[in-house]
Amino acid sequence: MPIIAPSVLSADFAHLEQDLQMINRSEADWLHVDVMDGVFVPNISFGFPLMAPMRKYCTKPLDVHLMIVHPEKYVERFCDAGAWSVGFHLEAVDDPIPVLDLIKAKNVRTCLTINPDIDPTRLLPYLHQVDMILLMSVFAGFGGQKFIPETMDKIRFIRSEIDRRGLSTLIEIDGGVNTGNAHALFEAGADALVAGSAVFGSENPELTIHQMKS
Repeated sequence: MPIIAPSVLSADFAHLEQDLQMINRSEADWLHVDVMDGVFVPNISFGFPLMAPMRKYCTKPLDVHLMIVHPEKYVERFCDAGAWSVGFHLEAVDDPIPVLDLIKAKNVRTCLTINPDIDPTRLLPYLHQVDMILLMSVFAGFGGQKFIPETMDKIRFIRSEIDRRGLSTLIEIDGGVNTGNAHALFEAGADALVAGSAVFGSENPELTIHQMKS
């Protein structure tokens, strides 16, 4: 089943409840929540205060993506704030296992993420430890970037490893996703696609989500 996770980072925060109600009506599966600290990535987005209204008004699971340094300091708070899944960057930690354990202890799904310049072979020791791998198809920290074509090879590589090991680990893709490449991404082996500007910048966001899933 193709999964679409619109990124709230591209929503209209002056009308956040309205945008969240649209997500509720749509065929979207998750709401992707990008948290940026201005250190790990150049931009700053939002933190815990916005988790409450998102949890209040959105009926879809909150898929939290932490683009921050020291994720071990914050993952438990995001779990407690209503996250359905919490992901962090492999590049942000010396050892991801203790951080994954903090998330698992909260009975929240785990996700490990890499930027486009990180060798995907670095993920291999952790495939059996996580619920999901998030491959960035743009560099984390900015919306509206163009999709990096080499991501396709990374998807196929990670998919082959997951299948070879008989794992149920999901593959999520974030960056430059739109109706023009969604089908190819699913065909390559992705399970979930994050779409920001392609959804919230669309004249008909619900139709765009439908088209991505079809």
